[in-house]
Amino acid sequence: MTTAKGPTLAVLPTAKGEGAEVLQPSGWPMPKGYANGMAADGRIVVTGGVIGWDEKERLADGFVAQVRQTLANIKAILAAGGARPEHLVRLTWYVVDIEEYLANLKTLGQVYREVFGAHYPAMALVQVVRLVEKGARVEIEATAVVPR
Repeated sequence: MTTAKGPTLAVLPTAKGEGAEVLQPSGWPMPKGYANGMAADGRIVVTGGVIGWDEKERLADGFVAQVRQTLANIKAILAAGGARPEHLVRLTWYVVDIEEYLANLKTLGQVYREVFGAHYPAMALVQVVRLVEKGARVEIEATAVVPR
C-alpha cells in the first residue's frame, strides 16, 4: 500500500512577529490580497456580520464607502477585544453584487491597506441575494487570534 503525497507546506511568519503564520503549500502561486491559510495560537476574537454603518446606524453611501466603514467597524471591534488588524486570521465577505466588487478591486485594495495595513489573512468572498439591512452592499465577518 502506498500513501499519496500531498504538497509540502511552507509556514511563513507574518509581519511584526505577531505569532500568526501564513500557510502556503509549496509549488502553489502566492495569492494576491489574501492568504491560502493561517495558523495561530492565542485568544480568539470574532465579530458577527459587520456592515458599513456608523454608530447612529446610518449606512455609508456607495459600495466602496460601505467597505471602508465596515473595515473601520471591524477594527474598532477588534480593539475592544484587545486585538489589532495584524491579528486577523480570517475574513468572510458577503456582497450583493460580485461585479460591483470586481469593478472596484484596485480601490478596495487601497481602502483595505489604509484601514488594516498590508496584512492579508485567509479570505472568502460570497455573493448573496441580499443582506438583512436592505441598503447594505457588503457584510464582513472577522476572526482574529491575539498571541499569548
